[in-house]
Amino acid sequence: MTDAERDLPGRIRHWGKELGFQAVGIASVDLREDEKYLERWLELGRHGDMSYMERHGKRRSRPAQLVPETISVICARMDYQPEARDAWSVLADRERAYVSRYALGRDYHKVLRGRLRRLARRIGEYHGEFGHRVFVDSAPVLEKALARNAGIGWIGKHTNLLSREAGSWFFLGEIYTDIPLRTQTAPGEHCGSCAACIEICPTRAIVAPYELDARRCVSYLTIELHGSIPEEFRSAIGNRIYGCDDCQLVCPWNKFAKVAAEPDFAVRHGLDDAGLVELFGWDESEFLAKTEGSAIRRIGYLRWLRNLAVALGNATGSAAAVAALRRRLDFPSALVREHVEWALRQHGADEIQAEN
Repeated sequence: MTDAERDLPGRIRHWGKELGFQAVGIASVDLREDEKYLERWLELGRHGDMSYMERHGKRRSRPAQLVPETISVICARMDYQPEARDAWSVLADRERAYVSRYALGRDYHKVLRGRLRRLARRIGEYHGEFGHRVFVDSAPVLEKALARNAGIGWIGKHTNLLSREAGSWFFLGEIYTDIPLRTQTAPGEHCGSCAACIEICPTRAIVAPYELDARRCVSYLTIELHGSIPEEFRSAIGNRIYGCDDCQLVCPWNKFAKVAAEPDFAVRHGLDDAGLVELFGWDESEFLAKTEGSAIRRIGYLRWLRNLAVALGNATGSAAAVAALRRRLDFPSALVREHVEWALRQHGADEIQAEN
C-alpha cells in the first residue's frame, strides 16, 4: 500500500461529506457469514417472487465475482427523513394514503448515483486511474452487510441498518474498487432486549430477531409483488399504499434522526397527506406525471390502483370510498378488478351486486 493509498480513506470521507453524504466508510469484502444467512433465507423461500435473488448466485456475497478485482468497497450514507405530516397521524386516518417516507421525494437512486460518481471522479483525480463501479440498490449487492463492515452501523432486529447518530432513515450506496484501502471495524449491536419492531409489524413479517420473511412484508406486498396481494394480509395493510415504516417509526434509535437537508428528498405533490379517493381517481397520464422522478413510478399504474383499492377497502364506513371503488368495477385489468371487488365486499357485498 502506497503513502497515497494510506491517506486516501480520510480524504474519501472528507470528499463524501462535501458531496452531501452524512457518513462514508471503507468495507472489507469478507461476507462469508452473511452468505450463509442469505443461502438459508433463500432455501426457506422467504424471498417470495423475487427470483432474481436466486439467479444472482454468490455474486451478491462475493463482490469480486460481481466486479472482478474488487478488493475494497466504499460505502456511503445519505439521510432522507423529510419534513412531512406526522406518520402516525396519517396511519390513523383511514381516509388518507400512507406512503413510505423514503418515497415522498425524488428517486434516491438518481440522487445517490450522481454523488457517488462525483466522488469516484475526485478519487481518480487524486489517485490516478482506477477500476471501480458505482451501485445504488441496482445490482446484487449486500449493501447493509457492507455498510456494517464499513463501520456505518449495525443490522437491527428488523434487518435494517441502524446508526447511533441517525437511526435508520437513510439510503446507502457503494463504490466497488480495486484500490487496497484501510477498512473500518464493524460496530457492536445496540438493540439489546428491545423488540418494538417485531411487535409493531402489521403482518408479522419479522418472524424472529434479525429474520424477515419478505412474503409477509407490506413493502414487498405493495412494491415487489406483481400479482394479487394474498387476502390474508389485505386488512393488515391498512392504508399503506407504498411501503411500510412501522418498524422504523417505533425504533428508539430514530429519536436521533434529523430532518434531511437534501432538497431532493422534500415531499412532492402532497403525498404525505393525500386522500385515498383523490389518488384512486388519477388516470394513468396523471399517475405518470405526478410520479415522474419518483421511486413510486416503478410499481406502475396497475399496482398503484391495486394498492389503493386495498386501502379503500380498509376505509370502512366511507361512502366516498365505496363510490370511488364502484367507478372502477369495470376497469380493464383483472388484477385491479379483483382487488376492487374484495374492497367492496369489506363495505358490503350488495355494493357489487348492485353494479352487476
